Amino acid sequence: MLRRAALAALALCASLPSVAFADDGPGGHTVGNSKNCAGTAFTITTCAQDRHTAPGSSGAKPSARKASSGGSSDAPKCSYTKMVPQPPPENLAMQDGKEQGGKGAVYQVNCPATDRIGTVWIPEGKNPAEPAVDPEVVARQAVDSMKLDVPDIDINPKPGGRGLVGMPVWMAVDRSATTYGPISASATAGNVTVTATAKVAKIVWSMGDGAVVTCTSPGSVYKKSYGMKASPDCGHVYKQASDSVPGGKFRVTATATWAVNWQVAGGSGETGQLTEVRSSQVALTIVESQAVNQ
Repeated sequence: MLRRAALAALALCASLPSVAFADDGPGGHTVGNSKNCAGTAFTITTCAQDRHTAPGSSGAKPSARKASSGGSSDAPKCSYTKMVPQPPPENLAMQDGKEQGGKGAVYQVNCPATDRIGTVWIPEGKNPAEPAVDPEVVARQAVDSMKLDVPDIDINPKPGGRGLVGMPVWMAVDRSATTYGPISASATAGNVTVTATAKVAKIVWSMGDGAVVTCTSPGSVYKKSYGMKASPDCGHVYKQASDSVPGGKFRVTATATWAVNWQVAGGSGETGQLTEVRSSQVALTIVESQAVNQ
């Protein structure tokens, strides 16, 4: 888990520039890429600037995300701080160092803008190597490209009309790719390609009268031929008129929870799951049966 956090932190810092070294800092070397990014003998501080890469990276591969400068090209984004004392030998970063010959140190990576913290082994005399790509970050890029929409509600009685107390209400949503799924998309960063597939797992209906109905299907669309039959999979019955609530209408909210499964193409085949939530609302007028004849 610690190693994964380090890789994720480095992935999100991939758009940062190389640092410069000077001999005017306390204890020997101060490192940083501008006067506002000066570190110490134990700290490498980098600042966001356009079209630069992370310390030690070649710039040949695109990063997973670009760090925002927050309005200032000298705003510190990520720092690498030498850990004192160094972690125990069983630490994953220390094990990485052993595999690389053991000459170097473990640094803590801190990216305040993205709340990412981790550790990484940096060989002696070198800056951090080209960062790995966090597949979850790439998966989220794929999900963003899907443009998942809010539920497209199809309810009976219809908004604008009137329903009756005690009459079955049928709730359903449109089954398009962007409102219900399934829908798939892929995204690539560096040499990592992730394919994500999203589908609504459930829809929670808040009926406006205090009742909550959870449906694991899109629901059935009402037809006149059904008469007073109840919905077979997603329905409700109001026991009071809507004039009992402020505004005289029941505010019906449909909240869709999307389950997103993603997988890295080739290589490790790493998998994971994300959740997305979308909501929409309609207003229903429900009256007592005797009010219809008035």
